[in-house]
Amino acid sequence: MMKHLNIRVIGKVQGVFFRANTQKRALEYGIQGWVRNESDGSVYVEAEGAEEQMERFVDWLHQGSDQSHVEEVVIEQSDFEDFKGFEILR
Repeated sequence: MMKHLNIRVIGKVQGVFFRANTQKRALEYGIQGWVRNESDGSVYVEAEGAEEQMERFVDWLHQGSDQSHVEEVVIEQSDFEDFKGFEILR
């Protein structure tokens, strides 16, 4: 079953290569979508993929990149959009 999640990652997640590492993990896990920095200091992710791969991806988001410090991950399920690839948005 395919899932689409809207994810907000809160903590020290900007300026620590979080988006680049998120993209790397998404591509490793076969996840499609995008990631961007938000003006409040959080990172927002829209991601789609098979349920098992999405669980692994979300688990990684809770850990984050080496330099990051994730305090909270807020997840909402949404309608599937059939993204192609995984982009870093500015």
